[in-house]
Amino acid sequence: MPRLWTIGYETLQPGPLTAELEAAGVERVLDVRFRPQSRRPGMSKTRLGAFLGEHGIAYEHRRALGTPSDLRALYRAGRIREASAAFRDHVEASAGEALDALAVELEAADAPRTALLCLEADPAECHRSVVVERLCARVPSLEVIDL
Repeated sequence: MPRLWTIGYETLQPGPLTAELEAAGVERVLDVRFRPQSRRPGMSKTRLGAFLGEHGIAYEHRRALGTPSDLRALYRAGRIREASAAFRDHVEASAGEALDALAVELEAADAPRTALLCLEADPAECHRSVVVERLCARVPSLEVIDL
């Protein structure tokens, strides 16, 4: 059965984030931030990728699955339903192929144990829940584990 983990680093530093990923046996992190930059030390693309790599976890940035700034503003304003609906339309229209490709990757027999990473601690308040929803539509047997 294909599995996918999700994690938000909002309350975590790189060390505890990596410890959670290691405890779950995650082998690859897909960063689904549109802009993988952070004010939090160690959480920007280059440094985070290097830190995870030192712990044997592959890092990939999947910009196509990120939230553009106009939709990110809706999430930040607490307009979660509206933001999620708009992001659902956006991701299917602009990143349907990226979702299809990821679905194929996750179903492969030799698929690495993969986690989606974004900022928000609560997946219900994050666009990654929509990414997961769209992946589950493509892979109905996908088991999702929120860390």
